[in-house]
Amino acid sequence: MNDRYKPLRIAIGALAAFTVVFVTAGAFGWGTPAANESPIGDISRWCERVSGGLLREPVNTLGNLGFVVAGLAMFWTLAREDSSTAANRFVGNQPLALLYASATVFLGPGSMVMHGSNTFFGAWIDNVSMVTYILIPWLVNVSVLGRWTQRTLFTVYGTLLGAYALTYWVFGSDLGIGLDLFGVSIGLWIISEVVYRWWSPAMRVASGFVGFAVASVFGITPMEMLDAPGEHWWVLLFWLPGLLATGPPIRKRRYTPWFWVGVASFLTAYAIWLTGTDDHEWCRPDSLLQAHAIWHLLSALATWGFFKFLRTERSTATIGQELTRN
Repeated sequence: MNDRYKPLRIAIGALAAFTVVFVTAGAFGWGTPAANESPIGDISRWCERVSGGLLREPVNTLGNLGFVVAGLAMFWTLAREDSSTAANRFVGNQPLALLYASATVFLGPGSMVMHGSNTFFGAWIDNVSMVTYILIPWLVNVSVLGRWTQRTLFTVYGTLLGAYALTYWVFGSDLGIGLDLFGVSIGLWIISEVVYRWWSPAMRVASGFVGFAVASVFGITPMEMLDAPGEHWWVLLFWLPGLLATGPPIRKRRYTPWFWVGVASFLTAYAIWLTGTDDHEWCRPDSLLQAHAIWHLLSALATWGFFKFLRTERSTATIGQELTRN
């Protein structure tokens, strides 16, 4: 018998195991804090006052439950669907859909360890969880445009993620080469989405310039990049999606409303994130309302919006058949 709810139960079991380990580690004091973290009683980098209890940043830590709820809701949704007849890879318990849901759930514990422990391991697992998620959308896009097999997609994904986890642990957040893979991947996602939507030989070349617009939204202007080309060498990666997009997509997506729900949620979250630092005038370290926790909750909403968006994808052949019938 095909047990559609097995992935959901595995996810819940993994979360239960994480909770036991998490609480146990907290009860023993977490160990040595990271060099860039504040001592107990001081204000953390993310505004909340560092506590000597189970959680170093209680509100910021618990705000990550939004990712857990969103991810489990995805598993629940997928479990109720029949994947055997689904044309969309994000419907039912198919590998890509389960990967996306798993990555969303992982965002919660990953960030909880960082804010709960204030350790280097916490920062590492937090960043690994973010990259685990952000690699998916742009690699899915280029896999379609580059005619990759699913096996190739998962191989590239696993290789990039493994390399990132290792190099972050050894060399730090810039991987020893001045690369913020999470930030650059946001740009690669939008660039690849533009190529996916408007593929043409000319767009393959022009799409790289979209990356400059995306970087500007996050405070890095083209002039800054030109003034320090060695520091911003990664702009060359803006042309990677176009380079890999050897053919037009065989699927189409509906962008309204869910893509824009995801974008709006994330940009709002980012704007709030900017205010959630210890040096911002709005910082209230002892408040139960923490900007960084809101960033987590709105980012979780964004993952749900993008999940719904990816589920709108249909093959162009199917769309053509529907138009013919109508």
